[in-house]
Amino acid sequence: MFAVEVRDHVMIAHSLPGETFGPAQGLHGATFVVDAAFYAAELDDDGLVVDIGLATPLLAEILKPLNYQNLDALPQFVGKTTTTEFLAKYIFDQLRAAIATGRLGAGGARVKKLRVLLHESHVARAWYESEL
Repeated sequence: MFAVEVRDHVMIAHSLPGETFGPAQGLHGATFVVDAAFYAAELDDDGLVVDIGLATPLLAEILKPLNYQNLDALPQFVGKTTTTEFLAKYIFDQLRAAIATGRLGAGGARVKKLRVLLHESHVARAWYESEL
């Protein structure tokens, strides 16, 4: 399987309620490096999985409403624990919806699998991946 991966980042604030999260229970900031990998079994006639020129701004557009936001205050996250894993799935779902509406052009139809990986720090990362 072939893959193309694009990268961006997002800076957020949030809290993680519950004893499990120790000091992260309080409001704190995080900067996540976000990688989105698009997988296809075949390349197009130009030798591409998807057009990086479409995938890069699409990821940026999906991250923009989260950037510099307190996730605890956003309506879509009320009552949710916005762990790194949870956010990976949220971004995955946004990308999947965009692919389904043709936002990656003709190449989006070849995407069979998607992975969204969030680098929480230099020693920790989490991701969500699934077939489409």
